[in-house]
Amino acid sequence: MNESATRHASGSFRRNPDLIGAAVDDELVMMSVEHGQYYGLGGVGPRVWELIEEPRTFGELVNQILEEFEVKREVCEKDMMEFLAQMEKLGLVERV
Repeated sequence: MNESATRHASGSFRRNPDLIGAAVDDELVMMSVEHGQYYGLGGVGPRVWELIEEPRTFGELVNQILEEFEVKREVCEKDMMEFLAQMEKLGLVERV
């Protein structure tokens, strides 16, 4: 894991339990009752959402995605950092 990924990796990530979600075709649609907002996840996003039903560390998430998808570790780490940071900023995931 590179230095940036190591810094981002503190703690575990889990879903915000206040969200309501449903699968629609190949996407996941979620609603924040608290904020009255809808969010959609496509690509690998729904799989990450499924994985963080229980708290998972950054490393666990990266390793699982590497097992399931054909992607280089550096790309996976970068994408996962950006994805989790955005999800955290929107209040969709939380660190525990």
